[in-house]
Parts: sequence; C-alpha cells; structure tokens
Amino acid sequence: MAKKKGSIVYKCSNCGYTQPGWLGKCPQCGEWNTLEECIVDPNSASPLIHADGSVTKAKPVPMSKITVQGEERISTGSVEFDRVLGGGATKRSAVLIGGEPGIGKSTLLIQTAASVLSSARGNASRVLYVSGEESASQIKGRAERLKLNVGSVEILCTLRLEDILDALDSLNPTVVIIDSIQTVYSVQAGIVPGTVSQLKYCANELISWVKERDSVLFMTAHVTKDGTIAGPKSLEHMVDTVISFERSSDEVRFLRALKNRFGSVDELGIFEMESDGLKAVADPSALFLTRRNGETPAGIACVPVFEGSRVFVVEIQALTVPAKAQVNRVYSEKIDSARVSRVAAVLEKRAGIKFSDQDIYINVAGGVRLNESAIDAALASALYSARSDIPLAEKTVVLGELSLAGEVRPVTKLKQRVKAARELGFTNIIAPEKEIASSSTIAVDSVHSLVKALFKK
Repeated sequence: MAKKKGSIVYKCSNCGYTQPGWLGKCPQCGEWNTLEECIVDPNSASPLIHADGSVTKAKPVPMSKITVQGEERISTGSVEFDRVLGGGATKRSAVLIGGEPGIGKSTLLIQTAASVLSSARGNASRVLYVSGEESASQIKGRAERLKLNVGSVEILCTLRLEDILDALDSLNPTVVIIDSIQTVYSVQAGIVPGTVSQLKYCANELISWVKERDSVLFMTAHVTKDGTIAGPKSLEHMVDTVISFERSSDEVRFLRALKNRFGSVDELGIFEMESDGLKAVADPSALFLTRRNGETPAGIACVPVFEGSRVFVVEIQALTVPAKAQVNRVYSEKIDSARVSRVAAVLEKRAGIKFSDQDIYINVAGGVRLNESAIDAALASALYSARSDIPLAEKTVVLGELSLAGEVRPVTKLKQRVKAARELGFTNIIAPEKEIASSSTIAVDSVHSLVKALFKK
C-alpha cells in the first residue's frame, strides 16, 4: 500500500527497513530498538519521474555508439596528493579519506581548498567546505595559522544533509569537502548520525549530485582501532577513490590509495607536518636511510623498493635475542610476520644458522610498510647479520626474491632499482641477475652465494 506524501514512517537504523508502525524488533535484520521515526519528504521522488507523471526509463545503448571522453582533472596544489590521486582529482568523482583523529585530514583539505582557489582564474572555481565537527571560527583560525588565503571558500557548518544539498544547488561548487561524512544525517534515514543506513543514504545523495556535475567530492572518515575506515564497507565501494592517511612518526605522514578508479594504487605520498601545515618531502630517501658517521652495525641491510613510479632505498633492521619462552616469537609491524618467519626458516634449513630458539625483532627505518617479494634477500641478510653479529659492508644494497629451496630469484624492474641505488651512493650491489654484473655488482643465485658474497663465508 502506497504511503501518503508527508506521512510518518519508521526506519531501521541498522538495515534501512521501513514500515508504517513502530516495532520493538526489526522484522528484517532482527535488531531490537532500531526503528526510528522518519518523515517522508514530499520532494524526494526519483528524478526519473517528471512533474507531469511521465517516466523516463533507462535503455541499453550499443557499445559502438558510445564516445570515450577524456578525464578532466583538478590539481590539489600538492604534488604528493596529486600523485596518489593519479595526476589530480578527477571531475565527477568522489574521494574518501580515512585516518586517525588529529593526523591532519582537515589540514590537508583546507590546504587543498586554498590551492584550488589560488590556481583558478577569476570565478572559475568555487569551493564549499562543510564541517560537522568544527565551527566556522575554528576553521578560519586554522587557515590563519597556516597562512592560507581562504577568503573565497564557502563555509557551511551543519549536520543536515538537506541543508548541504540546498547549498550545493545554489552555489554549484567545483570542489565539495565534507568533514566528516559520519556527522551528516538526513531525516529520511533517521535522526542519529553515523549509523549504517545514514552513511549509505547521505553518501549516495552527495555522490549522485557530484556525478551529474563537473565537481569533485572529498569526504573524510574516521578509522577504528584496527586502522580500518569506520562505517560499512559498502561506503568504500560507493566512492571512486579510497585514500588512507597514515602516521609514521610525530611529523611524517604517508598518503596511500587503497582503491582508485582513475589511477594506480601503488603510489605513495609523503608529507611532513610543520607549523605552517603539511609539506611534501623533497628527499624521501632521507626518511628511510640512517646517516651514520661510523660503521654500520650488525643487523642492518638496505634494499631498493618500488612505491608506484618511484624507487626508495630503505633500511631493514633486525635483532635476535634468546627466546624468553619455550616458543620463539616474531615482532614485526612493517613487514608481514609470516614473511619474516619464512625467511628465517629458509636460512635455518639452507644456511645452517639457527633461529628456532631466538625471538626476532624487525623494523623498517622511516616506518614505511614493505610488502613486495624483492625485499626477501635483504631481510635474510639482516637476519643473518643480526644472528652472527657480523655487519654488512658499507654502501651495500641487497635485492632478490628468496624461494623455499634457498634460491635467490630475479625481481621486476631490476635495472631501475640498481640505478637508483647507485645514484644514492651505494657501491656494492648484490643482485640475482648476471647481465648487470660489473665491478660493483655481484650476482648471486642461492642463499649460499648470498652469504658468501656478504660475509665471506
């Protein structure tokens, strides 16, 4: 039975189920006390239904008649942010940025708003900054501390989705910033912000508005204790780009794309938080390498790794101590513990050095996470060095994938990695390819040859 316009319904805040009367238990999801009173908006009809009652239906179109349009992008004003987005923010797209509280999401977006306006000619661009957590004076105070010119940025402090949509229709901005999506609510989905149905409904309305215009939508989201974006996973697949804002130290921030429909997900943006805002790191290698005046201590190995289109030489640090319990343990946050255990097992079996009675600690200088298989040989070198207490030679990098049979296998883009290491001053290259062998490069094909090349054993 159709409901009258302007009538009151009860909607489940957990699953979105709607019915005309209140119940203690939702008939669809089985949750208790989740039905909330909502008002049916008389203006919320589908845009496919016209005022005269006629209906426009979607029809299939042959692929041969479809023309491919180029992607129009808007620069954020930050080289690192543009790199992670794939060359800038694509028009008619939605970007979700997740990060822990206080990491700098609002700072990044207010800097983006100022950069978009400063690079626009005349009134070609408008920016609407919607805040549900801070007042307008707080936002302006932050902008003044960062010395940003945001006089033309439109500020809207509200929690209601209907107010945001009205402002969007009247301003028609080029860039829309929602800080944060968890604070937005609509009477169509209940009156409590942050629920599953609220997030899905509000995000869908905002994304639909952006998709119909040449605008870009940025939405911030909080993360849980596990480091995942709070709210339903369905919100992540609704947007075009999901970006994770991570903290390496008090000053260093990493920006990484977890999903990107308009670019690569392998790029890494590196920032430093300074008194005047987030600044792109000019020399990323300085973050991942420790500058020492004396000899390199035992347990240190360097490896060139790819992050998107760039090569960084990072330092892997290993420490082994006698196990404090009957079973040894692996402590590793930046490299998967399973990879560390596997490499240690290969060394114990193929190189005759024992790790089963040792607790293993692994760290990566700079705090970057390493996932690629090209670090296996360097990880093995650091473990062997730590266990034998023999340091590697100065200016040495090691790269290669390690098999369970003890073989050192080739890695992708080897020549680019070697070139980047040499440009940073590394003179000893231990690699699995013979064709790059030279006076400064030693080709290895097994754990035995790797240990012999590094430790003369």
